[in-house]
Amino acid sequence: MRVLHLPYGSPMIELSHALESQGIQSTSCYFDEHPFEFKPDICLQLNTLSNQERRKKVKQFLKESMLQYDIFHFHFGETFFADKSDLKMLKRAGKKMIVHHHGSEIRLKSAAQTNNPYVRIKPEWTEAKINQNVNMLAKYSDHAIVQDYELESYIKNTYKHVHVIPHTIDANQYTPHYPSPKNTPPLVVHAPTSRHIKGTEFILNAVNELKHSGFSFQFQLIEGVSNAEAKNLLSRADIVIDQLLIGASGYISSEAMAHGKPVICYIRPDLVSKYPRELPIVNANPDTITAVLKDLLQSQEKWKELGVKGRQYIENHHHAPIVADRYINIYNSL
Repeated sequence: MRVLHLPYGSPMIELSHALESQGIQSTSCYFDEHPFEFKPDICLQLNTLSNQERRKKVKQFLKESMLQYDIFHFHFGETFFADKSDLKMLKRAGKKMIVHHHGSEIRLKSAAQTNNPYVRIKPEWTEAKINQNVNMLAKYSDHAIVQDYELESYIKNTYKHVHVIPHTIDANQYTPHYPSPKNTPPLVVHAPTSRHIKGTEFILNAVNELKHSGFSFQFQLIEGVSNAEAKNLLSRADIVIDQLLIGASGYISSEAMAHGKPVICYIRPDLVSKYPRELPIVNANPDTITAVLKDLLQSQEKWKELGVKGRQYIENHHHAPIVADRYINIYNSL
């Protein structure tokens, strides 16, 4: 079984590694170099080429890949070509395809706002574009994967089979550093991939308000640094704030828990029961973040307890071998 993952994403790389550890010949491929210096198995470096050269190189890579791989695992709603013309070619060649959605490429504003007054949508992903893209993908792939039930709701009636599988985290690659009460100011970090979507301004307002009220702590945004440096900052943090608008935990939440850190994130009230009961994330939204952060800063005795619970949660629900087996079962059913 030979699987190709493309065209980008840190979760994609972690999943590919997990599959390899379980005996699957899995390859991760980026089309473009990423500024955070992620390390896929292959990088085509298309961002250095003209549009004409780019399409030519992708076409050649598709031709070679059809000879080499059995299953094509597409991430973020993208395939080899923007017009999805490659899907017909792969189908004709008898290749198996699976679609993996991660967020904005399927989040419909009209549906999201029903249960979430805070949600924001990336403007480039209009509902017309989302529906057109998803319908095309569903025409060639019966199976779609998402990491949580917030995303599942947008596509459950489009694909024949929608699987909810949590982020893949190789817990062995993370050495937990549990925070404990200290005399020095604690470090709070926030790592937004998109400030607008993650609600960064509400976090900054909360930080400023608390500092003006006399609370002593350090705060650092993790932006524009390599993946290695981001992980280093997460390992040094005492509290990690993920996102306040989407309504589900993100990959940063999972990484932070793997590091043994208490995590603040907004989980939609109607989705809380969908998560395993022992999820230790501290829930906060734009209206409550100041009070929640204040309470956690004042409750240093809880930090290690939350960190230990978070690490255990990752080992039980996100650890690579456990999650990889669920993907392998889907591959075997194609």
